[in-house]
Amino acid sequence: MKAFLRSREATLAVIILLLLAAVSLRFPSFMRAANLYDMLNDTALLFMVAIGQMLVIITGGIDLSVSSGIALVGMAVGMLNQHYPGIPMLGILVVSLGMGLALGAFNGLLVSQARIPPIIATLGTLSIYRGFVFVLSGGQWVSAHEMSNAFRELPRAAPLGLTNLLLCAVVISVLAALFLKLTRTGRGIYGAGGNRLAAQYVGIDLKKTDFLVFCLSGLIVGLAGLLWVARYASAQNETAAGFHLPTIAACVIGGVSILGGTGTVPGVILGALFLGIVNNALTVINLSPFYQMAIQGFVILVAIVANTLVDRRTRLSMLRRRAL
Repeated sequence: MKAFLRSREATLAVIILLLLAAVSLRFPSFMRAANLYDMLNDTALLFMVAIGQMLVIITGGIDLSVSSGIALVGMAVGMLNQHYPGIPMLGILVVSLGMGLALGAFNGLLVSQARIPPIIATLGTLSIYRGFVFVLSGGQWVSAHEMSNAFRELPRAAPLGLTNLLLCAVVISVLAALFLKLTRTGRGIYGAGGNRLAAQYVGIDLKKTDFLVFCLSGLIVGLAGLLWVARYASAQNETAAGFHLPTIAACVIGGVSILGGTGTVPGVILGALFLGIVNNALTVINLSPFYQMAIQGFVILVAIVANTLVDRRTRLSMLRRRAL
């Protein structure tokens, strides 16, 4: 219990509660159950994609292409539904997951086999995938009236009391947490990011691990692409533009070390929730979107500095223990 109270997650949870209390003092309706539920629903896509981003960052990498991947998958399945509305949603789901897996696997091959640094590889595919969106669509959009009812209702349906969008976020969060904590491969992901040389000596296949995390991130991106376009009932060339930044921010704020080796699913969820609350609060007070971007960038910078200081303190503590 004491360890939890001293953890990064506990501190972030307290900050979130204080933030909610501060906003509700000015806008009491902000704390209504319906508004909080809507806020969670609005942040569900960030929850999902940030978890995929976390898996990559834990290995010491980064995936800058997630926003373009979402746009490409979303445009593809949106056009598929537009031209072939009779295809069942299960078939469209399989297509979206398959496309996402292919995009993630391509990133993984560039990093694991071609040995291209992740930031360079995914910076390139960020532009490549976005370019394919324009090539595929011919510069056109898929609007709500061109989509089937089943397609538009996919993320909104709530058979279990939660919308499918929020339910997917919950399932992905639980599966990711169990995978990292209970499986040898999951623990190997931490090992690959913590010390790559030591990981090799204990038998962790770094190439396989790097490839795997990008594939998992791609799967989540594929699902997010479908849900994004269906939720907003629009497949545009600029869909999810810049969305990779909030996913990285959620990870960093949630305590994931940008150097790799540390990070938890609860921390990422809290980081994404913090961003969701900030964005909703700034919208409520009618602050300009440009100020919102500036504030978000400032929050990222503060989180990175805080993580750097914590990492430095942890390393110094470990060195002192070894000296004793």
